[in-house]
Amino acid sequence: MLSRQLASACKQKCSPVHPWRRSIWIVPRWGVRSVSSLPDSRFFRALQQHDRLSSAVVHSKSGRSFDYGNLVGDVVRSKELLLDRQPVLSGQRIAFLAENSYDYVVMLFSILAADAIAVPLSPAFPAAELKYILNQSEASTLLATERYADMAQALAKDGLDQSLVLDIRPKIMQGSSHSHSITLDSSQSPRGGLMLYTSGTTNRPKGVLLPLSALEAQSQSLIEAWQYSAQDRLLHMLPLHHIHGTVNALITPVLAGSSIEFLYPFNPDTVWRRLAAPFLGTQPNSKDKITFLTAVPTLWTRLMETFSDLPPTVQSAAQQAISSDNLRLNISGSAALPTPTKRAWTELSRGNVLLERYGMTEVGMAISCGLDPVDRVDGSVGWPLPSVEARLWDADKGEIIQRGEELDEAGRERVGEIQLRGPTIFAEYFRNQQATAESFTDADDDGNGPWFRTGDVAVRRDVPGAGNGASGSWAKGPLYFIQGRRSVDIIKTGGEKVSALEVERELLSLPEISEAAVVGLPSERWGQKVGAVVVLKRTLATEHAGKPWGAMDIRRALKGRLAMYKLPQEVKILSKPIPRNAMGKVNKKQLVREVFGLT
Repeated sequence: MLSRQLASACKQKCSPVHPWRRSIWIVPRWGVRSVSSLPDSRFFRALQQHDRLSSAVVHSKSGRSFDYGNLVGDVVRSKELLLDRQPVLSGQRIAFLAENSYDYVVMLFSILAADAIAVPLSPAFPAAELKYILNQSEASTLLATERYADMAQALAKDGLDQSLVLDIRPKIMQGSSHSHSITLDSSQSPRGGLMLYTSGTTNRPKGVLLPLSALEAQSQSLIEAWQYSAQDRLLHMLPLHHIHGTVNALITPVLAGSSIEFLYPFNPDTVWRRLAAPFLGTQPNSKDKITFLTAVPTLWTRLMETFSDLPPTVQSAAQQAISSDNLRLNISGSAALPTPTKRAWTELSRGNVLLERYGMTEVGMAISCGLDPVDRVDGSVGWPLPSVEARLWDADKGEIIQRGEELDEAGRERVGEIQLRGPTIFAEYFRNQQATAESFTDADDDGNGPWFRTGDVAVRRDVPGAGNGASGSWAKGPLYFIQGRRSVDIIKTGGEKVSALEVERELLSLPEISEAAVVGLPSERWGQKVGAVVVLKRTLATEHAGKPWGAMDIRRALKGRLAMYKLPQEVKILSKPIPRNAMGKVNKKQLVREVFGLT
């Protein structure tokens, strides 16, 4: 039970795993000081000031609930246990294994409170990947909940490149803390933060170091743009080793005093029934309704595919739950949102429009559409968020694409790399000076520092009716339209540039296609040619005029939608889903190797 102490007192060390490695410790029961402290930062000031009786974390399946009073007290006590075990943690990396739960939240925040750097590990990763992260991060400590104690023990026994202290913490304490005396400590310069690892879709995962100041800036930017509040309840159905699930759906709502309800792993039927629950019965109770939902495109698709399987009463309640009157914000991100998916959700929810945004591990969220429906434009990710500076860099001409210069001499849209600057940007790739240096420009002449090179390219265009400030002063002017990764999503064929994402959107608009990925393939004649990998909807595409639907049918269906040079010249039809990572992204280099047999 979470209300139990971390562990019974341990009077002696456990047996060492290897003579050269530190012993594995069970955390003993330490006494709690009468006056405790938290760092004097924006995040912990807000955490201390929240209504202590207000709900902070809810476990959806069990119904267990923890208020902000519980959370503050348990974070303080957990921090003290860490410091009693290892008195100097400032700047140290602490890795941890925990399920999506209150335990995870306390572990994360107690590490930050100890001025250390939190390194969340995904329990779904294979052992080799976990060992890589532990070694590359040079983690001094590995924490684990009781559920993952055996996994942590196995990692330690299997050998690591550096000494590792393994603190098995079966349970986080949860007790009355409403009268606990807590002060704010401003005596030291903060060195703590969060280290997330890139998805590795283009190369070996890198450790992205996000100082606490960057996390606070990212959260504050989102609070202003998306208007999180203490009245919000977010249904959390995302993994917690990515920026989307950790910053957007955990750190930011806690900073705002919102309530987070964990319902993971994702199951569409369970999600629908949870959304519908407050609106079922003869006396519906909307008190516990979900007001904020954020997911990746594949999850939105799965929800809509399974809606018809629900009983009629649940369908009716679920539609009421996802209307804009109740679900005030629904967000899609981490991968491109197909226009048909966006339109289908709007129809199902009777008018609620998915909000698209753009972000990455290194910068958090950087660009977003606005809260006003008029500022949620199909295919666009919107405008730079508050405190974020953004520009487009034309690599061919070696110049910034200035406002009003979005078209070239021939009237074509200029594609430029998105470059970003501001307090939300990460500090470095850990122990990788070369990659860090290559990711930033030289310091700008304006004296405001270098720009981060995202590697993503976009066009910028004005859209009538949008960008007039309806969503706030930050949401004005031309919008950004992502074209993809500079290295894999811009296909140069016969002197023309093709956006793989544009072709994917058109493929997905065909009713016969359920999945699509577009790649550049080598061509002696054109330099590159457009290739496509698709999965068909069997109910619609098994037969057309007595024949199986194939590559020529796809090309024929796209004529009139795309210029001839954008049409896929080579198409592979898969009988199984396209491989994706936890956030719905496709490793296109790997796809080219496995499907087309090319390197």
